[in-house]
Amino acid sequence: MQPILYTRKMLAPVIYVTRKAHFNAAHKLFNPKWSVEQNDAVFGKCANANWHGHNFDLYITIKGRPSEDTGFVMDLKQLKVLIESEVIDLLDHKNLNKDVAFLKDILPSVENIAIGIWNILSPQFPEGVKLHKVLLYETERNFVEYFGPDTPF
Repeated sequence: MQPILYTRKMLAPVIYVTRKAHFNAAHKLFNPKWSVEQNDAVFGKCANANWHGHNFDLYITIKGRPSEDTGFVMDLKQLKVLIESEVIDLLDHKNLNKDVAFLKDILPSVENIAIGIWNILSPQFPEGVKLHKVLLYETERNFVEYFGPDTPF
Protein backbone atom coordinates (compact mmCIF):
# COMPACT_ATOMS: atom_id res chain seq x y z
CA MET A 1 0.00 0.00 0.00
CA GLN A 2 1.38 3.40 -1.01
CA PRO A 3 1.63 6.06 1.71
CA ILE A 4 -0.73 8.98 1.20
CA LEU A 5 1.06 12.30 0.77
CA TYR A 6 -0.89 15.48 0.80
CA THR A 7 -1.60 17.25 -2.46
CA ARG A 8 -2.30 20.90 -3.17
CA LYS A 9 -6.01 20.11 -2.92
CA MET A 10 -5.60 18.73 0.63
CA LEU A 11 -4.65 20.61 3.77
CA ALA A 12 -1.09 19.75 4.79
CA PRO A 13 -0.80 17.85 8.07
CA VAL A 14 0.48 19.53 11.22
CA ILE A 15 4.10 18.54 11.77
CA TYR A 16 6.19 18.92 14.94
CA VAL A 17 9.85 19.82 14.46
CA THR A 18 12.42 19.79 17.28
CA ARG A 19 15.81 21.47 17.47
CA LYS A 20 18.34 20.61 20.20
CA ALA A 21 20.69 23.19 21.72
CA HIS A 22 23.08 23.15 24.65
CA PHE A 23 24.37 25.62 27.22
CA ASN A 24 26.37 25.60 30.43
CA ALA A 25 25.39 27.78 33.35
CA ALA A 26 25.68 28.15 37.10
CA HIS A 27 22.98 28.97 39.61
CA LYS A 28 22.01 28.71 43.23
CA LEU A 29 18.56 27.80 44.50
CA PHE A 30 18.07 30.04 47.51
CA ASN A 31 14.95 31.81 48.72
CA PRO A 32 16.03 35.03 50.46
CA LYS A 33 12.81 35.03 52.52
CA TRP A 34 13.95 31.85 54.28
CA SER A 35 16.74 31.07 56.72
CA VAL A 36 19.90 29.36 55.57
CA GLU A 37 18.72 26.25 57.39
CA GLN A 38 15.36 26.19 55.60
CA ASN A 39 17.07 26.72 52.23
CA ASP A 40 19.48 23.88 52.97
CA ALA A 41 16.58 21.63 54.02
CA VAL A 42 14.58 22.34 50.84
CA PHE A 43 17.29 22.80 48.19
CA GLY A 44 20.16 20.73 49.64
CA LYS A 45 23.37 21.01 47.60
CA CYS A 46 21.60 23.29 45.15
CA ALA A 47 21.67 26.02 47.84
CA ASN A 48 25.48 25.92 47.93
CA ALA A 49 26.76 29.41 48.78
CA ASN A 50 29.40 29.05 46.06
CA TRP A 51 26.89 28.11 43.32
CA HIS A 52 26.85 24.98 41.19
CA GLY A 53 26.69 24.37 37.46
CA HIS A 54 24.87 22.28 34.91
CA ASN A 55 25.29 21.24 31.30
CA PHE A 56 21.77 22.00 30.07
CA ASP A 57 20.22 20.39 27.00
CA LEU A 58 17.41 22.38 25.44
CA TYR A 59 14.88 20.99 22.97
CA ILE A 60 12.61 23.46 21.20
CA THR A 61 9.60 21.94 19.42
CA ILE A 62 7.61 23.99 16.93
CA LYS A 63 4.52 23.02 14.99
CA GLY A 64 3.01 24.02 11.69
CA ARG A 65 2.12 22.84 8.23
CA PRO A 66 4.90 22.17 5.72
CA SER A 67 5.28 24.77 2.99
CA GLU A 68 4.26 23.65 -0.49
CA ASP A 69 7.42 25.31 -1.82
CA THR A 70 10.03 23.91 0.60
CA GLY A 71 8.36 21.08 2.49
CA PHE A 72 9.55 22.80 5.68
CA VAL A 73 7.52 23.93 8.67
CA MET A 74 10.40 26.37 9.21
CA ASP A 75 13.91 26.51 7.82
CA LEU A 76 16.02 24.75 10.47
CA LYS A 77 18.91 27.16 9.88
CA GLN A 78 16.59 30.03 10.85
CA LEU A 79 15.38 28.08 13.90
CA LYS A 80 18.98 27.44 14.96
CA VAL A 81 19.88 31.14 14.63
CA LEU A 82 16.78 32.18 16.56
CA ILE A 83 17.50 29.80 19.46
CA GLU A 84 21.17 30.75 19.60
CA SER A 85 20.69 34.52 19.37
CA GLU A 86 17.66 34.82 21.64
CA VAL A 87 18.36 32.12 24.26
CA ILE A 88 21.78 30.48 24.18
CA ASP A 89 23.69 33.76 23.96
CA LEU A 90 21.80 34.94 27.08
CA LEU A 91 22.40 31.81 29.14
CA ASP A 92 25.61 30.09 28.07
CA HIS A 93 28.42 30.34 30.63
CA LYS A 94 26.39 32.70 32.77
CA ASN A 95 25.42 32.90 36.42
CA LEU A 96 21.66 32.56 36.12
CA ASN A 97 21.07 34.38 39.41
CA LYS A 98 23.15 37.42 38.50
CA ASP A 99 23.67 37.69 34.74
CA VAL A 100 20.30 36.92 33.13
CA ALA A 101 17.77 39.75 32.93
CA PHE A 102 14.69 37.57 32.48
CA LEU A 103 15.54 35.76 35.74
CA LYS A 104 16.08 38.92 37.79
CA ASP A 105 14.40 38.46 41.18
CA ILE A 106 13.16 34.99 40.12
CA LEU A 107 14.47 31.76 41.62
CA PRO A 108 16.30 30.17 38.67
CA SER A 109 14.79 26.69 38.95
CA VAL A 110 14.73 24.64 35.77
CA GLU A 111 10.96 25.27 35.69
CA ASN A 112 11.39 29.05 35.74
CA ILE A 113 14.17 28.90 33.16
CA ALA A 114 11.88 26.95 30.79
CA ILE A 115 9.06 29.48 31.28
CA GLY A 116 11.48 32.33 30.54
CA ILE A 117 12.69 30.62 27.37
CA TRP A 118 9.08 30.16 26.24
CA ASN A 119 8.32 33.83 26.87
CA ILE A 120 11.32 34.90 24.80
CA LEU A 121 10.77 32.56 21.86
CA SER A 122 7.00 32.24 21.49
CA PRO A 123 6.37 35.63 19.83
CA GLN A 124 9.30 35.25 17.41
CA PHE A 125 8.09 32.62 14.95
CA PRO A 126 6.85 33.35 11.43
CA GLU A 127 3.17 33.23 10.60
CA GLY A 128 1.84 29.67 10.61
CA VAL A 129 4.52 28.42 13.01
CA LYS A 130 3.89 28.08 16.73
CA LEU A 131 6.05 27.12 19.66
CA HIS A 132 4.75 23.79 20.94
CA LYS A 133 7.13 22.78 23.72
CA VAL A 134 10.24 23.77 25.65
CA LEU A 135 12.01 20.69 27.00
CA LEU A 136 14.94 21.53 29.27
CA TYR A 137 17.26 18.93 30.78
CA GLU A 138 19.12 20.17 33.85
CA THR A 139 20.71 16.76 34.41
CA GLU A 140 20.39 13.38 32.79
CA ARG A 141 17.63 12.54 35.27
CA ASN A 142 15.97 15.93 35.86
CA PHE A 143 14.10 17.77 33.15
CA VAL A 144 10.97 19.82 32.57
CA GLU A 145 8.53 20.17 29.70
CA TYR A 146 6.58 23.38 29.24
CA PHE A 147 3.72 23.74 26.76
CA GLY A 148 2.94 27.38 27.41
CA PRO A 149 0.65 29.36 29.67
CA ASP A 150 -2.55 28.30 27.93
CA THR A 151 -2.13 24.59 28.67
CA PRO A 152 -5.01 23.40 30.86
CA PHE A 153 -4.10 21.93 34.23
